[in-house]
Amino acid sequence: MLDVIFGQATDAGNRANNEDAMGSFLPQSRQAARARGWMFAVADGVGGLDLGEVAAEKAVQAVCAGFAQAPEGASLPSLMPRLIQQANAAVHDERLQPQRRGKPMATTLVACALRYDQAYVAHVGDSRCYLVRGGQAAAVTRDHTLVSEQRKLGLLSEAEAAASESRHILTRSLGPELFVSADASAFSLRPGDILVLCTDGLHAALRNDDMARIVTQNKPLDMVARELVARAIEVDGSDNASAQVILVRSTEEMAMYRGRLYPRSGA
Repeated sequence: MLDVIFGQATDAGNRANNEDAMGSFLPQSRQAARARGWMFAVADGVGGLDLGEVAAEKAVQAVCAGFAQAPEGASLPSLMPRLIQQANAAVHDERLQPQRRGKPMATTLVACALRYDQAYVAHVGDSRCYLVRGGQAAAVTRDHTLVSEQRKLGLLSEAEAAASESRHILTRSLGPELFVSADASAFSLRPGDILVLCTDGLHAALRNDDMARIVTQNKPLDMVARELVARAIEVDGSDNASAQVILVRSTEEMAMYRGRLYPRSGA
């Protein structure tokens, strides 16, 4: 069956407070692992707005609670974008509370659910999910930023995008509007795969090969996550940096028969 372990770490960097948030759903039994799976989430409150840390924490709480309360066996490809919408509504409603006085708040969010031998990722903003396989790290999410859109249109080269002063300007985030469009993707997992969910304070400071080198060390994953974050702060430190590092130790290959999933092993 699917078996994963994880570690996480965060650091405020040179900022006065930490506006990042992280959360997870961990199944407590074999049956729960098959019926629900695992879910991990990372959010980054938008700097320059009021209550960024409140927005990030609210988004993570909403997506984790929604995952835990979803019906057993729910379709993850449809559930994950729906949970992003619920998180957006939670942040949007929070800013309307009397004690918030209508102050603007917004956050990014990336969430990844794992079940059987599949990963399902949904995100808004520029917090990312990376897949590290065979010693190579590659992002499986695309940033919702002005520079990313310009890069997609061929208006900027990769080097120009990396150096642009507009690289942190978001085109999508949770909170400002009642509805938001989340991007979602799915891919197959292999034993030995490592997933990294992180905020831009980490991925903007580290090259992919540095990330892969650090997370593939034979160390406890909490230590690996702390080293990953510490390296990002050492390189830059101008932003909060957070990471969840998830190691896939085994998977359960599934087959479809008459619209239902069955383990290929017969387990």
